Amino acid sequence: MILALTATLAIVIQDHASLRAAPRSSAAELGMLWQGDVLEVRGERGGYLKVYNYRRERGGYLRSEAARPIGLTEADAPGLLAVLRFLRDTPGSEALGVSYGAAYLRAVPTRALTAEPFDAIARMAERLADAASGSGRRLADVAAHLEVAEQFGIRMRSFERNGRMQVCYDGELFRRVLALPGASSEERAHAALGLTRPDCIDPNSSPVLRASLDDERRGLLERIAERELGAMTKSRLHVRRATVWASIAYEQARRREPPGAAAQRALAELLAVHLDELGDDRRAEYLDAVVRVGAIRWAAVTRAPPAGPLTLSAAAGDPGQTCVALAQAHGQRDAPLVRRCTYGIVWMASAQSLAQGRALALAVQPMESWRELWVFHESAGVWTIDVLSPGLDDPEEGYVEFAGYVPGTRRLLIAREVKDRGRFRRRFEELRLDDLAALRQASTPDLLPDFGRWQDADWRRDTLALH
Repeated sequence: MILALTATLAIVIQDHASLRAAPRSSAAELGMLWQGDVLEVRGERGGYLKVYNYRRERGGYLRSEAARPIGLTEADAPGLLAVLRFLRDTPGSEALGVSYGAAYLRAVPTRALTAEPFDAIARMAERLADAASGSGRRLADVAAHLEVAEQFGIRMRSFERNGRMQVCYDGELFRRVLALPGASSEERAHAALGLTRPDCIDPNSSPVLRASLDDERRGLLERIAERELGAMTKSRLHVRRATVWASIAYEQARRREPPGAAAQRALAELLAVHLDELGDDRRAEYLDAVVRVGAIRWAAVTRAPPAGPLTLSAAAGDPGQTCVALAQAHGQRDAPLVRRCTYGIVWMASAQSLAQGRALALAVQPMESWRELWVFHESAGVWTIDVLSPGLDDPEEGYVEFAGYVPGTRRLLIAREVKDRGRFRRRFEELRLDDLAALRQASTPDLLPDFGRWQDADWRRDTLALH
């Protein structure tokens, strides 16, 4: 995995370092070097190092202050480790840190090798992949840093997700950390978190492969002991377990297997998180888990059919489809008021009768982290089904759910939570039941008076939108 480092070497510590044809600033520029590039030093002249870069297979002159010489003997190992520890937590210096990590692995004797350098290099590789996925840095610089890291065996995977490229570290060194018997609990936890990221699962994976990945992720996380973990790492572990168990519950529901235990586990892991221990940098991970678990929460609920003059039934349609039909409770069963089929999961426990039995709300989940609300209602004697989605753009993550009903004004109360282009939005709305037009909306239910009086008690008890 790590490139063998030999000869008299130096590591470039600056980006955009010019490799010149002669030891002067006016000489022709032969190429551009980046932090982390490894050079063989063949001499020094006039404040310039005479170097050869094997990655580019090119020699030239580089200003002395742009590089630092390194030794690869056992005596040099402590100094290299000290630099590695510093760079491990320095955003923007990942390529340089990987290079120093490779030098340390070359210098340290086998008897003294621990999991620490593998953990440090893997975490920097993961951070570099996040930068390549678009975290605000100059992508041209990040691309150059990726090339530097690749010379040391750091491999990335990439795929398209919602119109943008997602880059992920392949996790080889995280797996090596888990295989080392002397790895600390924190190092093992970091490795498990690095190998179980939901955003690093190819959305085009087949259902069979996805189920296998979820089972592997569950096993990795279950093997991490919490007893010796710091508060932040422990909460991160609960967050990740919540997302994995939510995925497992969804897959079980798709296979017509009971998903209740997995959904309950997802909720329990989410409730075990202490948000104040995560810090602002990890808040997005928590919000992601809230949305994913919120989308699957009906799998953990068992409730009797709603009372009233309407009955809702579900039956198999075409292969993979579920068809729901609304009928009068005392009418003819062969003449439903309205019927619709879907390839999504129909959560019958969510059915809620409204408007003295003249409307009904139902949760339907077409994708793992995307749950819609079907509203059955009558207008001018004709029954229709309108679908409310969490957001208007391409589905990423989100859910919309029934939150209450205002009888005198025929207003429907709903809550939406959605992740759109990496940002989370939560809204509470009042809709006109007749045409589902939005009348009022706010970021908190306290700003909508009808929510205070007419919100559904079961919704308030179980929803994650108020979490």
